[in-house]
Amino acid sequence: MARRVPEEASAPENNGDAGSGPAQKAGHPAYHLRFDRVELAGAFGDLGTMLPIVIAMILINGLSPTTVFLAFGLFYLMAGLHYGLPVAVQPLKAVGAIAIAYPATITAPVIGAAGIIFGAIMLALSLTGMVDRIAKLFSQAVVRGIQLTLGLIFLKKGIGLIVSPELFISGVPGRLAEYPVNLALGVGVFILILVLLDNRRFPAALAALAVGIVAGLALGGLGGRPVSIGPTGMAPVLPAAGDFWTAFIMLILPQIPLTIGNACVGTADTCADLFPKNPRLARATAGRFALTMGLVNFPAGFFGAVPMCHGTGGLAAHYRFGARTGGAPVMIGVFFIVIALVLGELGLTLLALIPNAVLGVLLVFAGLELCPLLRSLKTNEEYFVALLIAGIALAVPNMAWAFGAGILIDLFIRKLKVRI
Repeated sequence: MARRVPEEASAPENNGDAGSGPAQKAGHPAYHLRFDRVELAGAFGDLGTMLPIVIAMILINGLSPTTVFLAFGLFYLMAGLHYGLPVAVQPLKAVGAIAIAYPATITAPVIGAAGIIFGAIMLALSLTGMVDRIAKLFSQAVVRGIQLTLGLIFLKKGIGLIVSPELFISGVPGRLAEYPVNLALGVGVFILILVLLDNRRFPAALAALAVGIVAGLALGGLGGRPVSIGPTGMAPVLPAAGDFWTAFIMLILPQIPLTIGNACVGTADTCADLFPKNPRLARATAGRFALTMGLVNFPAGFFGAVPMCHGTGGLAAHYRFGARTGGAPVMIGVFFIVIALVLGELGLTLLALIPNAVLGVLLVFAGLELCPLLRSLKTNEEYFVALLIAGIALAVPNMAWAFGAGILIDLFIRKLKVRI
């Protein structure tokens, strides 16, 4: 089980209750954004979730690195300044997985159309209050099931990256490819993070990324990839009617249930768990998360950006490695804007240098932050629902099926007062 960061590292967010009184004042410590090295380490804690999908979509689906990273940077800035908490920004996982699997069908215009449709749906659900009404279907048992599912998926994906024979996301073979270098590096970085996990002087995530970049250079991760600086080409994307239809059927329908369960309801619940009594929680609601996703994705889709969301796993990853305020999203946002506008192809090459093993270890620790949240459940019936959701999600290809089944079974158990 992952260890918690010492209380002094997280004290600012626990002062004051969410509601009225002195805690509402702008000068209250809970409103301050921190910009120290621990917060910086937390800012990079979610790279294991983000980079494999984003870099693969840039390389396979032909997206502009500048467009993609600029959109992520601006969204992170908005999230940090608006919420004041380490709220994550992630690619839509169902969209990313399908786009990578079917690049001949899921072209850049289709991905742009997906962002436009997704943004419009999120805006409609938020502005009509539908998200908050739908959120009432998600009992604590269902939410814990979603969090446990994501934690286990992160563990599985992280371990998969560590034991993978491929050293780099870019597919560059690198040096010593005939040896289990990835596994050895993963074990070494895992031990390094364990040793430094609560160390404020040498934050674990920064140390892991430093080791990863050095190892990537030594193992030939550049592999002849372009190193030119400056922004890459950006142009408006004007999807055709067929692109919108393909995006809706193949990308959006599988994504929406996952977004409501994880990015809206799950993220709001995890904020409440990790930052109890923080006055910033007044903004961290399912409806507000849907609103910010809609405000960003709708215009970003017209430029072919990767569709983005918030996420329980990303929040847990930022928190696990030290983030406690909106300073972490602001810093990673600035980082991605610099990658987009200054480094361009060089920035993509440098990010692709981080070996799969290092990204895998970051994912493992993010998963270990989510799984223990299950402990808050009290009855056998609640555990039954949560574990059933996780079991179904690991067995079927679409997590939305598991969430839907969990909601129905939870309602059945509560209505009929079934005892297990």
